[in-house]
Amino acid sequence: MNQTPPPSGQVPQPPAPVQVVVPRSRPYVTYTILGLTIVIFLLQLAAQSLFREDPLFIVGAKYGPAIRVGQLWRLITPVFLHASIAHIFFNMYALLIYGQDVEARFGHKRFLLLYFLSAYAGNVLSFLLTPNPSIGASTAVFGLIAAEAGFFLQNRRLFGRRANGVLFNLAFIAAINLFIGFTTQRVDNWGHLGGLLGGLIFTSFGGPQFKVEGVYPLQRLVDARKGSGAFSGAAAVLLFFIPLTALGWLWIVQ
Repeated sequence: MNQTPPPSGQVPQPPAPVQVVVPRSRPYVTYTILGLTIVIFLLQLAAQSLFREDPLFIVGAKYGPAIRVGQLWRLITPVFLHASIAHIFFNMYALLIYGQDVEARFGHKRFLLLYFLSAYAGNVLSFLLTPNPSIGASTAVFGLIAAEAGFFLQNRRLFGRRANGVLFNLAFIAAINLFIGFTTQRVDNWGHLGGLLGGLIFTSFGGPQFKVEGVYPLQRLVDARKGSGAFSGAAAVLLFFIPLTALGWLWIVQ
């Protein structure tokens, strides 16, 4: 069948493929938490030089007997405290790497809740399952790793094969760190597992869930949970971990 060529000898071109770009925001909260944590660590070093002990550790570490007499802040404050330069370096490096991406996708408010609720979840599980005092931001960092994995799981149809690669890398990183934790003394792996669980629960109920709206070429991504994600994610974590916190008064590990 003969066809009439287009005017001026132009060859018709197929429409350009749709490129999906996930909305991002600047990670101000990540930088603020990182800076505040470093300042607090410098205060720890100064206090140790002056007093030959660490008063911030004494009043802020996760420590079961102190929690049971009402010092509930110890389920949050350990996220700001660190035992050594190497300890804070690796945690802050991980916060910078994962925090920027997670905050950019989750937004500032959801990221802030995710970070501290993951820390809370990690310290609750540690409170239940180990009597040793512990400090460090790794509870929250493991929550960020879980949130990154949860984000790609919930939005994998938008990312295709890229999602599989990211999920494999995150699972590998988490597994290696947990293995090191279970084979090394003085590592609170229960805190790591609690942070993972807290981050996964938060993301499952409140993480970004994007869908494409509109007709090409006026398509855009819309987060179906943008309005309710922070509340839903926080409520899910608290409903799961508050009863476990209460159990800590009955379940006492020696």
